[in-house]
Amino acid sequence: MAAALGRQLSAFAAQVRQLATELSEDEFWTRPYPYGNTFGHLVLHLTGNLNYYIGAQMAGTGYVRDREREFGDPSRAPKAQVLQAMDEAVAMVVRTIGAQSAEDWTRDYRAVRTDEPNRVSMVLRCVEHFHHHLGQMIYLVKEHARQRSR
Repeated sequence: MAAALGRQLSAFAAQVRQLATELSEDEFWTRPYPYGNTFGHLVLHLTGNLNYYIGAQMAGTGYVRDREREFGDPSRAPKAQVLQAMDEAVAMVVRTIGAQSAEDWTRDYRAVRTDEPNRVSMVLRCVEHFHHHLGQMIYLVKEHARQRSR
């Protein structure tokens, strides 16, 4: 199960990287709609989500999450740097879930903003969450392309 979840999360991250190649640095940080998030802020959010729920809570990394900054960071860091941080978070998750014993998976789980009862539930939720935002990213890239072609 850990290997399958790790492969799926890695595939989602690869798809995010591929989608990001279609965006300029400016588009990466620009909302194509008057509502919602930028592609870049969604990457920051996914990175923070994985680093907190899996890194801090399961791997003991000490990561301290600033969820509000994930959606509002004005720094506009280079796209490559933001994607590298996402890749590092995904690699950490793959290592962490690969190291779980059968007993670890069912251990009680506690974290802010979740009521998942155990580690397996939380990992499944993180993978599902990543996939949800990946769908949003697809729409953002399509809208940026549509706006460029006008």
